[in-house]
Amino acid sequence: MVLKNLDFIPPVIAHRGSASRAPENTILAFKAALEDGARWIETDVKLTSDGVPILMHDDTLDRTTNGKGLVADMMWSDIKNLDAGTWFGAAFGETRVPVLGELLSLAREAGLRLNLELKPCPGRARATAMVVLIEAAKLWPEAEPVPLISSFDIEALSIAAQLHPDWPRGLLLDEWREDWRELVSKTNATTLNLNVDLLTPERLLMFRKAQMPVLAYTVNESMTAQELIKSGVSAVFTDNPAALIKS
Repeated sequence: MVLKNLDFIPPVIAHRGSASRAPENTILAFKAALEDGARWIETDVKLTSDGVPILMHDDTLDRTTNGKGLVADMMWSDIKNLDAGTWFGAAFGETRVPVLGELLSLAREAGLRLNLELKPCPGRARATAMVVLIEAAKLWPEAEPVPLISSFDIEALSIAAQLHPDWPRGLLLDEWREDWRELVSKTNATTLNLNVDLLTPERLLMFRKAQMPVLAYTVNESMTAQELIKSGVSAVFTDNPAALIKS
């Protein structure tokens, strides 16, 4: 399988930005990743109750903001002024939850490549895929390499394939699936984005024989990253891109 318009140089993807240096999935974390030398950034996208695509991993606000409750129950007006940084450190108290458009603008200006993970709240796979793909396509320059769209959610990834079949897709797996080939076919996936714990030598060999590009998450040890790249992994997701890029 050919990685259409995908090049991972260096083979490091900043996981939710430089999440070891700044609050995850915030503009500060993305800018830190850029400073650290990352050319690829991964982020999670989900919808507010009124359909605004925001960058957040969890289904609830509780862990990464001073708000409480389900994201799916909140309007953007309920979220936009929340403190999204103090949980990480007192110096980040003015940090806010970004919308997708903010990251797209930063990426365009800085020449960053993006991995947009569709992270739908329960029951919102179709809506999330449609809003994110439409918004990204509207704001992304036609001449620039398009984002990699990934998800654990098969429905969301399949809808993304229908909306923009020419955009690359990454099938995320946290547990081993013997039917991975069928899932790749169903979603027309370009990459397999796998938990690093799943990557045995036998499976890595199987993927190489199948010409299936693999991206591994989450890798924060330089030696582990080097071994994976030597074994044929195309890139690794990391919370600390500076350490892996320098190694």
